[in-house]
Amino acid sequence: MKVELISCGTELLLGDIINTNAAYLANELANIGVNIYKQTTVGDNPERLKRALELAFEAADTVIITGGLGPTDDDLTRNVAAEFMGMPLEFQESVWQEIVDYLMGKNPNYQLADNNRKQAMVPQGAIILHNPIGTAPGLILDKDERRIILMPGPPREMKRMYHEQVEPYLKSKSHQVFASRYVRFFGIGESLLETKIKDILDQQTNPTMALYAKTAEVLLRVTASGQNEAECLSLIETALQPIKERVGEYIYLVGTSEVSETQTEIHRVLARTLIDKQLTISVAESLTGGDVASLLIEQSGVSQVFKEGIVCYSNESKINTVGVKESTLKQFGAVSREVAREMVMGVVQRLNADVAIATTGLAGPESDESGKPVGLVYVGTYYNGQIEVKEYHFFGDRALIRDRAAKNALNQLRLMINRVKDK
Repeated sequence: MKVELISCGTELLLGDIINTNAAYLANELANIGVNIYKQTTVGDNPERLKRALELAFEAADTVIITGGLGPTDDDLTRNVAAEFMGMPLEFQESVWQEIVDYLMGKNPNYQLADNNRKQAMVPQGAIILHNPIGTAPGLILDKDERRIILMPGPPREMKRMYHEQVEPYLKSKSHQVFASRYVRFFGIGESLLETKIKDILDQQTNPTMALYAKTAEVLLRVTASGQNEAECLSLIETALQPIKERVGEYIYLVGTSEVSETQTEIHRVLARTLIDKQLTISVAESLTGGDVASLLIEQSGVSQVFKEGIVCYSNESKINTVGVKESTLKQFGAVSREVAREMVMGVVQRLNADVAIATTGLAGPESDESGKPVGLVYVGTYYNGQIEVKEYHFFGDRALIRDRAAKNALNQLRLMINRVKDK
C-alpha cells in the first residue's frame, strides 16, 4: 500500500493551527508498515484539492485526507472527493440521526441549522466511519483499486476514528503483520550515531530502520513484517543486536510507540529506577532553576522517593541552604567544579537522601563577571557514598542550554547508579 497524506485547511497554510495530524498519522502508519510517499497541505479551495488528488494518485493508491468535513461552506473535502471518485452524494438518514442525537445529547436546546444536514451527505457506496465524539462522520471511498479515506480535522476526533476504524481497515488490506520498537539514545548526536551504524542502516530490508532527532536525544524506529507478532519481534531483536554491540552505552530505553512521541523519556526512566530501588533523592539547582525537579515529578509515584528540590540561584542561597563555603565561591566562582561538589554534598546531608543532583552553570545570553563561557555547566551527582562532577559545554539559547543541562544531569545520575549496580 502506497499512501499520501493530505491536510485540508487554509488555517494550516497560514500557520494559525499547527498541523499535528500529519505527524501523528505518519508515525502511526509507519508502525503498521504502510509506505508514505508524500505529505501535502491544501487550503480550502476545491480546484487545488482536486489537483492535489490527481498528483497524489500518480504514485499512491491510497490518499488519507484530514479536515474539511464540517458543516460550513469552506468544508469541501467530502464534495471534492466524491466528485473525483465518481461517487454521487446522497442523504443518509441514519447518519443524520447520529448527528442529531449527538448535538441534542450535548445540549437539548440546540437549534439545528440547515447546514448541519450537509454532514449527512454520503458518497454512494462509501464506507461510513462513525464519529462518537463529533458531528463529522469519516468516509472511505474505495473504487477501481484507489482509496480516499476522509477523517475530521480535530485531532481528538481523528485519533479515535483512526485507531478504532481506519487502522483495522488498513490492516485488513495486508496479509502481513507489522510490529515496531523504538530505541532511545542519549549522549550521542544523530550524525555520529548514523556514522557508527551506517552500514547496518544501508543493508536494512526487513526490519526497516529510521533515525529521528530529538532534543539532546536520538530515536531509532525499527519496524518488521512477518506472519505473526512473535516473528516480527524476533526479527527486531536480531537486528538490534549489532547496534547494541556498537552503541549500546548510549541506549537507555527500548519500547513501543508509547515512548516515541515525547522529546525525552530520560526522567521517567530515572524516576522508575529510583522508585523500584527505593532510593530517595534530593536536588539542588542553580542554572536549571527547578527544571530537574519538574522533570522528575512528571512520573507518577515519584513522591515515594523525592525528598526535596532546592533552587539556590544566588550565592547567598547556596551558602545558606546547601552549605557551600563562602571561601569556595570566592576562590572558584559559582560556576565551578568545586561549588557543584559542595552543592550536591550539602543537599544530600540536608535530608540524608540516598542520591542527589546539583547543577550550576552559565545559561547566557551573556557571561557574568567571571568571564567564563556561556554554556559552561557543572553537574554533581551522588550515590552510594560517591560524588561525581562532570563539566559540560552546551550551545544554543538560554532555554536550550538549561534544557540540555537538566536532561544530562538526569542521565548522569542514571549512569552512575547503573555503574554501581554492575560492579
